[in-house]
Amino acid sequence: MSLSKQPVVWVHADCLSPTNPALMKYPGAPALFVWDDELLTEWRISFKRIVFIYECILELPVVIRRGDVVSELLAFAAEQRADSIVTNPSPSPRFKAISSRIAAKLPLQVVPVAPFVRPSAPLDLGRFSRYWRSVEADAMRPPDEA
Repeated sequence: MSLSKQPVVWVHADCLSPTNPALMKYPGAPALFVWDDELLTEWRISFKRIVFIYECILELPVVIRRGDVVSELLAFAAEQRADSIVTNPSPSPRFKAISSRIAAKLPLQVVPVAPFVRPSAPLDLGRFSRYWRSVEADAMRPPDEA
């Protein structure tokens, strides 16, 4: 996909890195993180996890809002006179639904992210501890041995 001329970057909780590929591809583009009210209610995310996410967000050049992700993103894009929204992929089923709703209104570009590790088996993404047990040996291996 060709580069957008005036995108906004949608930063979500599955890619909170300072080297977020969408932010890197469009340095200086307005960026938004939305606290997803529906997800917070449905998933009953712990306060500890919310604080961790918030601390990560504070390291990024983003505007922070709360509400319906699609509504907030489209409003932000309109305010910025954006021609598209750029983000990174997520394994979350909500991501697919949100992305479809966005793409129906405005072009959406999903910039790939290099995997943290290349697992040899399907991952359990329900709990970080189970995920970490599955990938720890590969993740802690020195880069020249990977």
